[in-house]
Amino acid sequence: MGKFIYEGGPKVEIEDRALTHIQLVMTAKLRRGEPFPFSWREDSSVGGGRTTVWIHPGSAIVFKYFGSRSPAVNRTWVEALAFTANSPTGMYLVPEPTETSAVDRIGESTEGASV
Repeated sequence: MGKFIYEGGPKVEIEDRALTHIQLVMTAKLRRGEPFPFSWREDSSVGGGRTTVWIHPGSAIVFKYFGSRSPAVNRTWVEALAFTANSPTGMYLVPEPTETSAVDRIGESTEGASV
């Protein structure tokens, strides 16, 4: 179980495999100078709710992994996460899809939202 830490403050535990995919999308967007919001649901042990942080090129972000091996990358999952990151509501973790067209399924759930 890894951790995403923002600006030394807000942090959330995210499974290493999911965190790897989040990191790939975030670093790609930041390399292009594209800021975006990132949201996650808080565990009930810390009061529940939801946290959103503004990710921008000057953000101090830490991706802390507890496993020693890098997982295989699921390109469909990267595309699905990038789709959320490019939406008006910002990036959020979606379940790992199979290697088929996950972006189409996500698009169906956000029908009517402008991208």
